[in-house]
Amino acid sequence: MELTIGDIAKACGGRAVFTDKDAESKKVSGVYLDSRLVDKDAVFIAQKGERSDGHSFIGQVFEKGASLVICEMDPEQVKVCFGTEPEKWGSYIIVEDSLIALKRIAKAYREKLSIPFVGITGSVGKTSTKEFIAGVLSEKYNVLKTEGNFNNEIGVPLTLLRIRGEHELAVIEMGISDFGEMTRLTEMVQPDIAVITNIGQCHLENLKTRDGILKAKTEIFSSLREGGRAVLFGGDDKLVTVGPVADNEPVFFGEKESVKSLAVSVSECTDNGLFGSDAVFELNYSGKGVRSGKQMDISERLRVNVPLPGHHMVINAAAASAVAILMELTPEEIKSGIENMKPIAGRNNIVTVGDITLIDDCYNANPVSMKSSLDLLMLAKGKKIAIMGDMFELGKNEKNMHREVGEYAAGLGIDRIYCVGELGEYISEGAREAFENGKDKNVEYIGYWKTRDDAIKGITEDLARPAEERELIIPGSAVLVKASHGMHFEEIVRAIREAF
Repeated sequence: MELTIGDIAKACGGRAVFTDKDAESKKVSGVYLDSRLVDKDAVFIAQKGERSDGHSFIGQVFEKGASLVICEMDPEQVKVCFGTEPEKWGSYIIVEDSLIALKRIAKAYREKLSIPFVGITGSVGKTSTKEFIAGVLSEKYNVLKTEGNFNNEIGVPLTLLRIRGEHELAVIEMGISDFGEMTRLTEMVQPDIAVITNIGQCHLENLKTRDGILKAKTEIFSSLREGGRAVLFGGDDKLVTVGPVADNEPVFFGEKESVKSLAVSVSECTDNGLFGSDAVFELNYSGKGVRSGKQMDISERLRVNVPLPGHHMVINAAAASAVAILMELTPEEIKSGIENMKPIAGRNNIVTVGDITLIDDCYNANPVSMKSSLDLLMLAKGKKIAIMGDMFELGKNEKNMHREVGEYAAGLGIDRIYCVGELGEYISEGAREAFENGKDKNVEYIGYWKTRDDAIKGITEDLARPAEERELIIPGSAVLVKASHGMHFEEIVRAIREAF
């Protein structure tokens, strides 16, 4: 890393004690919260967690060759609490808050880097859009991207600190649930391009309304780099109200019929069901590129195969195309990047398991994404089975929002609807009410389990029967598994896989 112990000490403040007279000029190999990742010349940040206290591992990381520890206790305090011998310590910095120190170090490191950064936020589709953007940009650049769910105030700085000399561009996912969080994230990331996918109904518990969500998400512009650009979904009624950002008009993507002029518009689209879509993108952009600042005038019609299912994936591909234009990729590179996309686990990952088609979309959920996944399920052949669970952080109206999803599923004609969890009960209520009011389209069965473990038990017992005797997971059916991440529905997916 192009980061020295002296840089770190200056960034995070606190009281520094250096055991080596040349310590401040020494470059570090990495910065970690997890002691298991620490190697020679690494920095370990001791964090007080819910299950363990990183201060108890200080002696171990120094034995592994750590060059610096950042902590909230001095050696004598650590000795009293954990029995660690202070004489085994190397250089350390005592701070008031280790996580604040982590963010300050990440910000300082980012400011040393000259590569472009793409920041991505939005209510729905952040991760899928991030994957598309990173995949397309990888046609030209060595890209570092956010992995897993590292999109919060701990994950973002750790992601920034993974950047190394070989990386030419970074794509950073940024998730929030309250006001002010995005400001803190964007102060670290300082994006050159800020992408907002949409303004939906997520985190209403804190943000209250969609206008509140818009306000919180657009905090991403507060630390946009000079000459930076906003890339926004033109089909969102809130985002189309955004005016110039950093003295530049936003770059919009979306359906051709969208209100504002679009840099990337979807003019034709043939849905191939679970096998993706064939689409025509019209690329129309006149302006400067972000990487070189040179003037570009693009007018091109691009026919592409979007290999991931669902129309929302076509929109994600359009977002990636808009970013790629600003990063000066050719139409040929954009087409290749889109067509080489692969699904990721938990995100509309469609696989054949035994005698069923499994749609693994259990990474997260909100009303918009839940309905989108139900739409996708309807494209499948055979019986349509939805296993749906709680959607979190929806605020005071959460029960009605769950009922609406149940009513929507019944109205589509999902054959078998299975609901799980305390809030999942309201999904089943909505489906039953639609059934009783005659709004459903031939729903065969609506079931409910109180807990995920109850669901796993019922499903595995059913799958243990001979195929012709199964009652829950019908042979030849398509099965959608979806809920908020906290429901850990990946355990249901695992149980189904293992049952075959």
